[in-house]
Parts: sequence; structure tokens; C-alpha cells
Amino acid sequence: MKVSAWITLAFPALLAGCAIGPSAEQQAALVADARKASATLIQTLGGELKTALAEKGPEGAISVCKERAPQIAADVSKQFNFGTKRVSPKNRNPAGVPDAWEAEAQAGLEKRLAAGEKPETLDTWQIVGTPGGKQFRYAKALPVQPLCLTCHGDSATIPDGVKARLATEYPLDKAVGYRPGMVRGIVSIKRTL
Repeated sequence: MKVSAWITLAFPALLAGCAIGPSAEQQAALVADARKASATLIQTLGGELKTALAEKGPEGAISVCKERAPQIAADVSKQFNFGTKRVSPKNRNPAGVPDAWEAEAQAGLEKRLAAGEKPETLDTWQIVGTPGGKQFRYAKALPVQPLCLTCHGDSATIPDGVKARLATEYPLDKAVGYRPGMVRGIVSIKRTL
């Protein structure tokens, strides 16, 4: 076989194997959908949490984060066709431990926050290669609001009843010691492409 014939036959196959993933337009659509999904999760959970705080107080509202948050994330996952969850290196829920990409994404968002970006605008995304193929990964910062401090603030200022409930519900809890505006964790979204 002549070299020119080999190039003619093999080059298109080589290019297909080197494809870098979705087009810029497809990536923009994925990011827009991920932003909608994370906003839906944050708004739904925040609304339920505020209602529970008003009706049951901080101790009673802990069940929203423990029981409803995973259900809301599962509903958002189905609605938007993404894997969706909340994670943090200082996790409260044992299922909320970040993987390597999520930990790196949160660290990058924290650096951007320290550089002066507004916490509510912090997000990042990437197309990553995995053994199972390419994945779209997205992270949205979860900034600490003053309301969060009742359960996530300095342990010396958390009410005793809340501490007792947290100790019962989350014996391995690490999610305390925050101040307003800090990044407490991320909404993590992924989709296999």
C-alpha cells in the first residue's frame, strides 16, 4: 500500500480518535443546563430549609439536610439528566466526600473567592477523560450564608440542642467552623458523554 493511500484511508480514523469532545456550542449548552440544575437544587433545598427552620427550629431543620437534600438532588438528577450531589472536604454526610476532581474544583473556586470574585458567581466546568469515556464535570460553589452558621458556624456558638442533634445524626461531622461568605462545599454535576 502506498503511503498516500494509507494516509487517505487512515487519517480520518485517526482524527476521529483524537476528537476532543463536544463542540463549543454543545459545551455551552451543557454548562447552561448544569447552571439551571444547580440553581434548582439550591433554590429547592433553600426553600425547604427556610420553611423547616420557621416551623421546627434549627434542631428540626437538620432533617431537611439529612433526608430531603439527597432526595432533591436525585430529583434534579432525573429532571436534568445529570448526576447531581453536594460535596465538601469538610463533609457532614459521609456520602458527601469529594472525589479528586471535585476537591480540585472547590480549591480553585476558593482561590477565585480569595482573589475577589463574588461567591454567588463561582462555578467551573471541564470535559474530563475517564476509563469509561469522556465526562462533563461542573461545580457550583455553595457560599456560607448567615443562616448557615446556626449549624455550620464556630462550634462554640452553635446552640447546645443543635450540637446534640448533629452528634446523633452525624457522628463524624466535619462541617463546622465556617464564616459568612466562605465556600462550604460545591454542587457537583456530571454526565457521561
